Amino acid sequence: MNPYQQRKFNSLYQQHLNALRRQGKSDSTIDVYARAVRRIADYFDRSPHALSFDELSRYFDWLISQRSWSTVKVDRNGLQFFYHHVLGQDWQWLDLVKPPQKHTLPALLSRTEVLSMINATRELRYQVFILAAFSMGLRIGEALNLTVADIDTEHQQIHIRQAKGNKDRFVPLPEFTLQALRRLWASHRNTLWLFPSGQSPAERARAGIPMHRGSVQKAFRLIAKDAGIQKRISPHSLRHAYGACLVEAGLNLRSIQDAMGHASPVTTARYTQITVPARQNTLDHIQALVDDFLIQWGA
Repeated sequence: MNPYQQRKFNSLYQQHLNALRRQGKSDSTIDVYARAVRRIADYFDRSPHALSFDELSRYFDWLISQRSWSTVKVDRNGLQFFYHHVLGQDWQWLDLVKPPQKHTLPALLSRTEVLSMINATRELRYQVFILAAFSMGLRIGEALNLTVADIDTEHQQIHIRQAKGNKDRFVPLPEFTLQALRRLWASHRNTLWLFPSGQSPAERARAGIPMHRGSVQKAFRLIAKDAGIQKRISPHSLRHAYGACLVEAGLNLRSIQDAMGHASPVTTARYTQITVPARQNTLDHIQALVDDFLIQWGA
């Protein structure tokens, strides 16, 4: 871009960020919608406000060939937001690109496989992370952002703050998991985080941020390999395992939806497709997920 074009783009881009904030979008949505505008500007080396239909078609042809359909969908939505809220134009090209409708079922970890992963590492922070994410059905960010103040021992629950959709929720806390979290905290005594960053206990004690998501994902893959698990899994698979176990225990779908923070019961109901339900009730079954785990704790 020449200097004039760059100034024009910078002005529109800032308006895009401002509009995203005014619409109450989450930080993650702001990040990906902003990236969509930057990506198309980099591709054409000019501001996207004056692109023709043919140019947009060419861009999405390239994007489909280079990126996943999830990226294509996010970029389409990000550009639609940009055209509507910044340029004041209707997005006329919703049919320009249509990601295929795929209905896939997640790879499912059994309780035995979860336990084998916990015992496949001797690093306490990863052991407790796997246990906590599984036994409370947490997303990776929800687990990593847990603070000391989030634990409510009186009501045997954990306060999950500003999760997906900027929603808070309370999650039942098994006694076994509570004791593991206390063991972990005693190893670093950080005044804020349960999973602080840092390599040594001293670094973790004074860390101002939690463990990095990428580091946990990398460690998770290595631990799964050491445990002999061949399935294509990620830390999010622990959440799927939690949902499936609760369905098998016979817990009603509304209770599972509340515990997992699903916006739609349709999301929760998919676990019925991969489990064989039996019957019973809430905290007792969540306790039972981990009560008989025999863990060789690391340091």
